Amino acid sequence: MPKYNVPALEKGLDILEALSAASVPMSLSDLAAKLNRTSGEIFRMLVVLERRAYVVRDPASANYTLSLRLYELAHTHSPVDQLLRAAALPMRQLAESVRESCHLSILSRGRLVVLQQVESPEKIRLSVEVGAQFPPIHSTSGRLLLAFLRPEELEHILNADPDVPSLQPRERSRLSAQLDDIRKNGYAIFDSETRPGMKDLSVPVGQPGVGIIAALCIPCLLGGKDESGQRKILRALQECATRIGDSLGLQLQAR
Repeated sequence: MPKYNVPALEKGLDILEALSAASVPMSLSDLAAKLNRTSGEIFRMLVVLERRAYVVRDPASANYTLSLRLYELAHTHSPVDQLLRAAALPMRQLAESVRESCHLSILSRGRLVVLQQVESPEKIRLSVEVGAQFPPIHSTSGRLLLAFLRPEELEHILNADPDVPSLQPRERSRLSAQLDDIRKNGYAIFDSETRPGMKDLSVPVGQPGVGIIAALCIPCLLGGKDESGQRKILRALQECATRIGDSLGLQLQAR
């Protein structure tokens, strides 16, 4: 992607990002020091951002905070619709390149829900029904998404999961170890618990701390892919997930 210098736009975005990261309202001098700019530069930008209702200035302290304008804009369209649009072409290209079916899932009300699938161009292929739901602790994509939840969110989902109370202590320890491994590796590869003879490879769309919102998965027949074949599929999955995340603005960009 070509890089163009638009200093005024960069300055405005820097202000919005600084206010977003701040835990308390910021003064003009705080912002200037934070962004290594003069108060005059920052003040002119703040006047425009305040007039356009992107920031709010407290009348007593004159400190600035973000308004709800960005939230309003972000929620104009359904996040799921945006995700599906962003994923459609990369997933088709992924299926074509690795000759395997792939599907995209999210966590919803404590269940793993398949949102989208692109089938392999091969005549014999694996398929997962769009709209199908699975217990997250018994699916590779489900465990991947659980691994990147905040601790309180993970605890809430596990406490509400009817399958968790039936787990033996050894199974609970195994689940905890699997979630730790996923966090460390950034992906999940497990034998399928729903279909014996299959192995699932799953990667996150987004990044921890930025917004893990979906799991991109390819199911393969055991024995159909050796270790090098699995590594190739994993790299292709990760590249596809990066493309989807970039389209949604979910990747951390180098500064």
